[in-house]
Amino acid sequence: MVEEFAGRRAWCETAEEDTGRATLMRDLMDGLYEDPTRIVAFNTTEGWSRDVTVEIADELRRRLVEFDEVAACVLKFVERAARR
Repeated sequence: MVEEFAGRRAWCETAEEDTGRATLMRDLMDGLYEDPTRIVAFNTTEGWSRDVTVEIADELRRRLVEFDEVAACVLKFVERAARR
């Protein structure tokens, strides 16, 4: 996960057991990340990484109706990813 801190980008380290898609979606919806800008998936076993920002944002956009309240940072992330 990449976030903006005072105008600078930083990679947020996450414990391996907390890297599942469901956990990521829940953490995003809970506002755990203040200003997410990019999400990159890594598979060290197969030796690849890829940007999944748009894919995650699209899933969030589809699921927004399931929540009574949505953190402003999530709406900003979804809007930014739609412009990519």
